[in-house]
Amino acid sequence: MSAEKSFELLEKEIDYIFTNKSFLTLALTHSSYCNENRKKGVTESNERSEFLGDSILSVITAEFLFHRFPDVDEGFLTRTRAALVCEDSLAAFANKISLGDYMLFGKGESASTGGRHRKSTVADAFEALIAAIYLDGGMENAKKFVLPFISSMLETVIKVGTEDYKSRLQRIVQQTPEEVLSYTLVSEDGPPHDRVFGYEVYLNSNLLGRGKGRSKREAEQAAAREALILLGELDETAP
Repeated sequence: MSAEKSFELLEKEIDYIFTNKSFLTLALTHSSYCNENRKKGVTESNERSEFLGDSILSVITAEFLFHRFPDVDEGFLTRTRAALVCEDSLAAFANKISLGDYMLFGKGESASTGGRHRKSTVADAFEALIAAIYLDGGMENAKKFVLPFISSMLETVIKVGTEDYKSRLQRIVQQTPEEVLSYTLVSEDGPPHDRVFGYEVYLNSNLLGRGKGRSKREAEQAAAREALILLGELDETAP
């Protein structure tokens, strides 16, 4: 499937046709593709678009929650927004439209590291796509694209709570003051630009969970999630 055909299918999937296709191309250009094709004139990846998209997403989500919950305090709004725009949520949004399948990767990244399906990569690309729509069609079109994802995720966020896994696990453990929760870095693999960290979480000396991630925070969260499942505090199918 050619990139041009892929992009046409994506436009159909998101119900938005770009006037300037270069915005879409840029949003889907991973840094590995850029690095491998500089001699062909590819000089920019989607990282700057991701930065802009992150800000646009934050504004859209904040406005949505502000009007959706007129009687709640700032703390609730802040926690709910954070849950709605976290990496897990953005990756879920990206996977709904199979965004990774349309991205442009360098041969090594796509083949050897599974970048096309990496959570952080597709989450970043989703933010870059928001920026592309904003640059091409303005804020109203960006809202039209984003709000269905945010609205559909809101019910889940409210159901499972706005705490992240580490905070939730800490709160549960603190109910018994003598219990001590600790996280231990147990592995660090991969080249400098693509590190994968492994963490274990212990309750006193008892192993509760293991997790891996591209950042230490992501690995700790994954370990805490496994611990919550072990303790019966979280269903395995929960996001």
